[in-house]
Amino acid sequence: MKILLIGGTGRISMAISRQLLAEGHDLYLINRGSRSQELEQGLERRPIYLTGDVHDEAQMASLLNGLSFDAVADFIAFDQSDLERDYRLFSGKTDQFLYISSASAYQKPLSHYQITESTPLANPFWEYSRKKIQGEEYLMNLYRTEQFPITIVRPSHTYDERSVPMGVHGSKGSYQVIRRILDHKPVIIHGDGTSLWTVTHNSDFARGFIGLLGNIHAIGESVHITSDETLTWNQIYSILGSALGEPDFPRVHVSSDFLAACGTVYGFSGSLWGDKAHSVVFDNTKLKRLVPGFTAVKRADQGIREAVAYILSHPECQIEDHEFDIWCDKVIAAREAALQSLI
Repeated sequence: MKILLIGGTGRISMAISRQLLAEGHDLYLINRGSRSQELEQGLERRPIYLTGDVHDEAQMASLLNGLSFDAVADFIAFDQSDLERDYRLFSGKTDQFLYISSASAYQKPLSHYQITESTPLANPFWEYSRKKIQGEEYLMNLYRTEQFPITIVRPSHTYDERSVPMGVHGSKGSYQVIRRILDHKPVIIHGDGTSLWTVTHNSDFARGFIGLLGNIHAIGESVHITSDETLTWNQIYSILGSALGEPDFPRVHVSSDFLAACGTVYGFSGSLWGDKAHSVVFDNTKLKRLVPGFTAVKRADQGIREAVAYILSHPECQIEDHEFDIWCDKVIAAREAALQSLI
């Protein structure tokens, strides 16, 4: 197939690009080429780069002149205006357009613990999710009125070898939490750590996603792609501690509403109240019907151990966040002071 990815080298899409190339597809990428060397490592086939700024519509129209595709996927669209641009660029030029939405768009709080694609979309806590819902509604209307061949894909918490899944971290990523564990400093876990969560390795996501490409049964459909494995946040952090050789590292549980109130700079009102503070269990029946034989094979303990090993062996992934470190100390001290005041 002839496939175009807008992005193509991010946390989710890197594994998709590598698998598409390994399978011999003709892959076109619209991005700035910052991770091209990493993408191509160990592969015989190379993508075709349409290097430029996707927000410059005139430039994109020039780069795309005369091209058509079996499938186009946009991994970076956020506002409806991004999708309006995509429609102008790709209407009549692709047999399938895939929009990467988000499982955080599902209603919060949930009316039922198990999420299917028919779970209502409503998230009053997170603008990011509301924008994704708006984008989905725009595309579904185009499908109904203009027969624009859309497929909506909803990832949940997807990670790769450069990132460790966790609930509370700073704006510079997860490394500072790893650093705190190695320095024997207490780590904040939201809530009591017993809520259920699903993490999905990007290699598993890629296999499900590729199964949707060129799939006539996926046109006009919305589908989430996640692992079937469900863990508590306490289990996720225990896996992380064991992977770091610190299974008994100190943990401090702090209520999500308190973290949201004092962590506005980190957007916890959205990422916690609008997502991670809620138990989620996904029903992947629809995906497995569309992609027969699909199953996620990378267990969380395997993926997290691989990520820890990669981060610790690649200094460029060890981005310290001193402001977040200080913030954690302040929150933990405030919690301790409140407890002492009541004794």
